[in-house]
Amino acid sequence: MTKVSKVVGITGICAAGLLALTGCGASNAGAAQGQAFTPKGDVTMIVPFGAGGGSDLSGRAIASGLEDIAGVNINTENREGGSGAVGYASFLAQDGKPDHLLATETAMLALPLTQDVPFTYESFTPIMKLGDDYTLLTVSPDSPHQTCEDVVKAAGSGRVIAAVSGSTSLDQIVFTLIEQEEGIKFDRVPYESGNEVVAALLGGQVDVISVNPGEVLGQLEAGTLKPLCALADKRYELEALKDIPTATEQGIDVSFAQFRGFIAPGNITAEQKQYWIDAAKKFEQTDNYKKYIEENVLQPNAVYGDDFKTYLAGNSEALAKVLGK
Repeated sequence: MTKVSKVVGITGICAAGLLALTGCGASNAGAAQGQAFTPKGDVTMIVPFGAGGGSDLSGRAIASGLEDIAGVNINTENREGGSGAVGYASFLAQDGKPDHLLATETAMLALPLTQDVPFTYESFTPIMKLGDDYTLLTVSPDSPHQTCEDVVKAAGSGRVIAAVSGSTSLDQIVFTLIEQEEGIKFDRVPYESGNEVVAALLGGQVDVISVNPGEVLGQLEAGTLKPLCALADKRYELEALKDIPTATEQGIDVSFAQFRGFIAPGNITAEQKQYWIDAAKKFEQTDNYKKYIEENVLQPNAVYGDDFKTYLAGNSEALAKVLGK
């Protein structure tokens, strides 16, 4: 069961330069109304974060899997900035265009709750939720901290510097939940991607990170990063992670996952929406999907279309409570 707490306010950004684009492509949906749909040319998969992070891994895996099914090239484009707001706002400009997709996660729900952005999840067409992604609280091998409880005690009596990959990112939310649960404060340094967060820890610029295990599995196995606890409901079953205790086991009652999935623009036709849902269901049955879930250590809780939209509504309501909205 996801545990939620109140999160501190987060600074907004300006996406005004992209607002003028939002009307583009709306006529495409009407032109295709009632016609059978298959993509005729290249498809674009937008990733609203930088290369190397969990969203990038997700977007590229989805694009590769759907490419085999759709029989067209699916090009992945990273459009980072504003904790994901730039990518989502640019995707809003593709309204009605079924040849664009976006690799989505919890930022789609958190951004409208915390920043002045021109979209909500209802601006888009939900296609598929692949699964749920938890994080590990992680330090460098030479860190004096041996448990998450050590980190909490250090933050309660002194300064602990935590890297976060955006103002509404999963690691930002997790650190805030720990603060609320334990009555402490972390000093935060913001970065644009999970890859930059890991580099900051390896470079000694920060003390602790909260990172998706799929982003650092090789480094964990090599011993270049030291995991302290999993912010998850239960321990991982994967051999490389099964000995990592949960935060709850260490007396920190915090567990929070973000979803991974993909969406299409708003105002596409029913036929276009169904095409991508059917392709997504075929993707779920492939070895590519299973490989992605296993390598990125997700819980494979796939839902589609209207069921995905219902999930988003409930998750947005829960997140609003976390964010104090």
